[in-house]
Amino acid sequence: MRKEVMRIWPEIEWIKDKTLKENVYKTWEYALEQSVLSAADLEKIPFTLLIKDCKVTFMEHKRAVVSIAVDSAKVMQKFFGEKLPIKMDLLIAGAILIDVGKLLEYVLEDGKAVVGKTGKLLRHPFTGVGLAMMFDIPDEVCHMIATHSKEGDLGKRTVEGIIVHHADFISYEPFKADTLRL
Repeated sequence: MRKEVMRIWPEIEWIKDKTLKENVYKTWEYALEQSVLSAADLEKIPFTLLIKDCKVTFMEHKRAVVSIAVDSAKVMQKFFGEKLPIKMDLLIAGAILIDVGKLLEYVLEDGKAVVGKTGKLLRHPFTGVGLAMMFDIPDEVCHMIATHSKEGDLGKRTVEGIIVHHADFISYEPFKADTLRL
């Protein structure tokens, strides 16, 4: 399973803290073991079921979110320096893990990903936190998982959580059907 996670998630290697890196690997490995989805499925299924005929895959979206978050944080560090400290390892881990709960949310019906019973009762921010906590993922990262989507709109987000949240929506909203296209 490790080889499959490493293949779909080369960005995990960007995490410098060895314990955090290992626990991110373990979280993804366990999620894949518990899911009806395989690593190969994640490279085929749409990243969201909220967009009809979405052509962007789960992994294309996820890897874009990580890159957007990291690049945004680097630009912010360049211009703001110590005025806005950003914990890069936490940001990277959060960006990689925010949608890990979707592996429990989705089921396959006739070869298509659909929201299953667990997903109807517990959206992926909830199941994602549950998975992450099993592997001692820091609370700061669990906070990002919990607050990256609409569930987090009524609370506060950490600096890293704000960056990851916006990276996620930058890679989502342009694909929505109601996006103005000129």
